[in-house]
Amino acid sequence: MTYAKRLQALMFGLAISASIPALAAPVEGRPVDYQLNLQMPVTKIATEINDLHTWMMIVCLVIFVAVFGVMFYSVFKHRRSLGHKPATFHESTAVEIAWTVVPFLIVIVMALPATKTVVAMKDTSNADITIKATGMQWKWGYDYLKGEGEGISFLSSLSTPRSQVGEPGVAPTQARGVNYLMEVDNEMYVPVNKKIRIVLTANDVIHAWMIPAFGVKQDAIPGFVRDTWFKAEKIGVYRGQCAELCGKEHAFMPIVVNVVSDADYTKWVNGEKKKMAALADDPSKVWTIDELKIKGEKIYATNCVVCHQANGKGVPNAFAALDGSPVVTGPKAEQINVLLHGQKSGKYPSEMPAWKQLSDSDIAAVITYTRNNWSNKAAENIVQPAEVLAARNK
Repeated sequence: MTYAKRLQALMFGLAISASIPALAAPVEGRPVDYQLNLQMPVTKIATEINDLHTWMMIVCLVIFVAVFGVMFYSVFKHRRSLGHKPATFHESTAVEIAWTVVPFLIVIVMALPATKTVVAMKDTSNADITIKATGMQWKWGYDYLKGEGEGISFLSSLSTPRSQVGEPGVAPTQARGVNYLMEVDNEMYVPVNKKIRIVLTANDVIHAWMIPAFGVKQDAIPGFVRDTWFKAEKIGVYRGQCAELCGKEHAFMPIVVNVVSDADYTKWVNGEKKKMAALADDPSKVWTIDELKIKGEKIYATNCVVCHQANGKGVPNAFAALDGSPVVTGPKAEQINVLLHGQKSGKYPSEMPAWKQLSDSDIAAVITYTRNNWSNKAAENIVQPAEVLAARNK
């Protein structure tokens, strides 16, 4: 293992020296230009994974040199031009035993430390904080379930502007930032040196929560609950991405975890709870249609525009149009039900996910917005939070 760590350090040095941007402004927890090795680990599990990777590469290199060395030596020393004749023996019991026993021993030597690490990766007990991560097309929802911060809930979406990304056939109009496609509007915050358990599921298709610097990659599967954990040993911002092909916006589903000190984490928790208290809904409040439309436009831009588009036309053969939709222009009870419970009509490859995580006023606002926007002039043109609450409690 000592030599493995030395080789790992050498590879990292080469990666840094080969990258001028990395020398000028080192950035933690993300890919680096011209990177030659895995990301630098900040958890014990990630360190063990890196050591195993280096150790097994050395074993493979030794086997490669030994096997091909013997083969080329035999070919060179026993060529016909030197008068050698082919051997006449058909088989050798000693050779048969050797090439069965030796690979078996090599596999055992490699498997023992790997098994130890895999077992440790699955031990999610005694976590300091438990966070539920829900994958959805194409963002992550986080709910702090246990520990400091319990009750905090938010959505995390890509924050890289479209002007940096462009569109099919349309070039970007803005220079790409250093964290292009790996930045979000709401980062997950966790304290340093605390065991964080991540409970994973999805509400539409298979996603995967992956942070290379943590040595974490776990699938989020609809209808199943899986878990993983990490314990970051260094303060910093660490970035990852969804590691499953979850749809056309798969490349736009980053993950950002901000590891902070205990004091800074407590400060963040207090700030988030104040925000939640300020935004707490009063379901008995009666909103005006203009208030709901203004609020609904913001909710739509944050959560709906990726699939249904800003013009409400949707994406042909992929996502339904809301402009002129019979669900949007028809009885409002059906649209409320769709947002609360989702819908699989069979007309499109992707189902409409449930949006229960939105508040009653958020759902009421976005429904009111869609019923009064574009060409829609629904008869039932306004939905109040109390109606959403009643439907939610059925």
